[in-house]
Amino acid sequence: RRAGQLSGGMKQKLALSCALIHKPEVLFLDEPTTGVDPVSRQEFWGILKNLKAHGITILVSTPYMDEANMCDNIGLIQNGEILSIDTPAKMIEDFDRDIYAIRTKHKYKFLNVLKSYEYTYSVFSFGDSIHYIDKRNNLRDSQLISSFNKMDLPEFLIEKTNPTVEDCFMDLMKQQ
Repeated sequence: RRAGQLSGGMKQKLALSCALIHKPEVLFLDEPTTGVDPVSRQEFWGILKNLKAHGITILVSTPYMDEANMCDNIGLIQNGEILSIDTPAKMIEDFDRDIYAIRTKHKYKFLNVLKSYEYTYSVFSFGDSIHYIDKRNNLRDSQLISSFNKMDLPEFLIEKTNPTVEDCFMDLMKQQ
């Protein structure tokens, strides 16, 4: 293939190889996997882990929270403002709210109803579920189920879940 015919993942690997010719001590990468297929993203991060093991410091900007979670330290930034800098594990450990994962075939209806619910602290779509945080902490699942049933919300499953870096980011944005 010619350079113009390379896939997004191949272009990124080629650009990384070119950057490594000079054996840098620090490598700056600006959204290196944006627009790259999932398999190529995984391969690219495997290469970065190998470079780190060889003593290269890597600074990466990424919109993907799963990628941020693979880093030793992260800075969460919104509109040019630093919201937090820490390790992913420490950010998650410091998250002090109960998060509930709601699974339903009626996500749009749930999101709309819960956005105006008086006890909603935050609610957003998260993969195949909804992440919901109530203003009242230490609730039993049965209390939420009862409340949601009174709102005539259709079939759903709800369970307490662990926070992610994305939950931390969403909470920090809400606080701003």
